Amino acid sequence: MPESSSRFAWPLRRRMPGPDGSAEDIAVQDVAEREAADRQLPPPEPEPLVDPPPRFNLAMFRLAALGLALVLALALAVVRVFVGGPPSVAELRAESGVDTWTVLPIGVKDDQPGVAFRDKNGVWSGFDIDVAYMIAEDLGFRRDDVRFYGMESEDRLRMQAVDLAGKRVPVKMVIASFSITAEREAEPGVTFSQPYLFTEQSVLTLTKSKHRAVSTLRDLKGDRVCSLSTATSVKAFVGYDIDVISRNRMRECIADLRNGDVDAVSTDAAILAGFKDRFPSEFQHWDLGLEKTEAYGVNVGDNLALKKLVDLTLYRSYTDPADSRWESAYQSNLQSETANNKTTPIAVAQQPRVSRPAIRELPWEDVFG
Repeated sequence: MPESSSRFAWPLRRRMPGPDGSAEDIAVQDVAEREAADRQLPPPEPEPLVDPPPRFNLAMFRLAALGLALVLALALAVVRVFVGGPPSVAELRAESGVDTWTVLPIGVKDDQPGVAFRDKNGVWSGFDIDVAYMIAEDLGFRRDDVRFYGMESEDRLRMQAVDLAGKRVPVKMVIASFSITAEREAEPGVTFSQPYLFTEQSVLTLTKSKHRAVSTLRDLKGDRVCSLSTATSVKAFVGYDIDVISRNRMRECIADLRNGDVDAVSTDAAILAGFKDRFPSEFQHWDLGLEKTEAYGVNVGDNLALKKLVDLTLYRSYTDPADSRWESAYQSNLQSETANNKTTPIAVAQQPRVSRPAIRELPWEDVFG
């Protein structure tokens, strides 16, 4: 091997024996020379440092994934609460215009004892009146802010009532023993709330007339029967050979019956029960046993936002055990009439089931009670 082939190669030298000429002297000399050479050589270059490959941390990965999921869920919730989804109560109030109304005009009947009646002193009473106050309260109106206006049956679709001076007055809602039907809902400008009362059709006759017992429509064959115009009860007489006299107000039908101009009056049992209760010896109240149920609703016209607010009141009243306003209205106006009406049904003594309206509830609100 050449001398320059390796820095660790020792130069070839001939060693001559020293004065002593012994082999031991030569060995000692070689060791000394090697140590001196090692001290003169530069140190070897250090090997470069290399970072070890990173280890996969599953726990940290799971924690990061959970954090990302929480952020996405929070972002989605914020979008749903403040941007998307159904309107909030505040938005419905703004859209309906409720916050701009100083008073709340409501169209009602004024001649139906137990349902909606205005006495000679101008005092309003009845189940519909109490339901109206319940809705008005949730809309933010005091009782003094509510204005009731009597209306004829045909004006319930037009949402126009008449004041004491005979002037026509537009109303914001109609709560006037108004039955929900598909035909009425198809009319322009008619929007019903969910139902707030179930009743059925019945018949009223004079006690002194000794009219034969009435249990079906066939028992009215050949009779002159008064009913309200545009009422759903009128259609029930078709095909029974009954002469129907239509009036716009119930007091007109009762006057015809008392005068002997008609043999009977037929409409909703909740309406006729009030007359039987107040004049128990004058009238006979008959159950027709019809399967058809009349469902009363609130007509809000074209105001769809107001419909949702009314439905919200009905939903709260139905679902909240602490809310007894509907039950109190029924007890004081309809249940109290059962004694004088005996076995004739008046109305279902339970609030109709109300589905939850599509309203967005903000986190700090308790919209649905």
